[in-house]
Amino acid sequence: MSAASKRRRNRVSKPKIGFIGLGLMGRAMVSCLQDAEYTLVVLGNRDRTGVEEALTRGATEAATARELTEASDIVLICVGNSDQVESRVYAEDGILAGAKPGQVVIDFGTSLPASTLKIGADLAAKSAHYLDAPLGRTPAHAKDGLLNIMCAGDETAFAEAKPVLDVLSENVFHLGKLGSGHTVKLLNNYFGMTAAMAMAEVFAVADAAGVNRTDVFNIMAAGPNYSPMMGFMHNYTQSGQIDLAFSVENAAKDLGYYSKMASDLGLHSRMSGCAENTLCEARDGGEGGLMIPEMIDWMTRNIGKEKT
Repeated sequence: MSAASKRRRNRVSKPKIGFIGLGLMGRAMVSCLQDAEYTLVVLGNRDRTGVEEALTRGATEAATARELTEASDIVLICVGNSDQVESRVYAEDGILAGAKPGQVVIDFGTSLPASTLKIGADLAAKSAHYLDAPLGRTPAHAKDGLLNIMCAGDETAFAEAKPVLDVLSENVFHLGKLGSGHTVKLLNNYFGMTAAMAMAEVFAVADAAGVNRTDVFNIMAAGPNYSPMMGFMHNYTQSGQIDLAFSVENAAKDLGYYSKMASDLGLHSRMSGCAENTLCEARDGGEGGLMIPEMIDWMTRNIGKEKT
């Protein structure tokens, strides 16, 4: 059999993918899927760069989320927040309107678990399946199929989707019941962003005290405090290298979601408030586009000021 015939056979045997949200992460994931010869239907938003890239490589474009869903076997969503996910699901011409029995819909974003459970129930009423599968790592990893994926939901639906998830990832974790993926992602981001903000303040106070940043880091890193997050922050102080390309705006959103998740569980988070307030202060001051390591500079500028 010729190579061209094999490619045609592979395309026939693979599910048709509908992909909603072609920002930096989404377009990298679409590129990876196209490299693996999946057939894609795409739907973007304001920035058409990712859509145009996908179209030049053979994807087709849907006019609405309903049209995309009706044309696809599996629907993948990669947008910024729960409101955006719900707008794609619940619009008159949205995913729910086009969902088919047995269809699998996957949210790759960082969303509120309560929203995830609601969407899951509404799709289940149409005999479709919803999985939450938030992502770890960067768009560069996505393009090379090296993401970490934290997936949760129905095991049969997960098994059906896993070949697609395997193309996109180095590690796929199934975490049990629907909503567990988003719960774990929020726990992870709460801890990581709290550590990053603490390290930013360590460097700012060290500067004020006239203590060398590297000396502080070396002492801390020699003991049980060390983590890769500390290393990311220290690398930025040394060379301006940004190892963590995650914006203040997104981090503030995630910490807010973490607090809301705790509240929905009837809990009061005592620890997340400091990191969330710091991130929100930077965002509300017009610096939401900063990357997390750049909060060292922000903290150095603002450590001597009272919050306004």
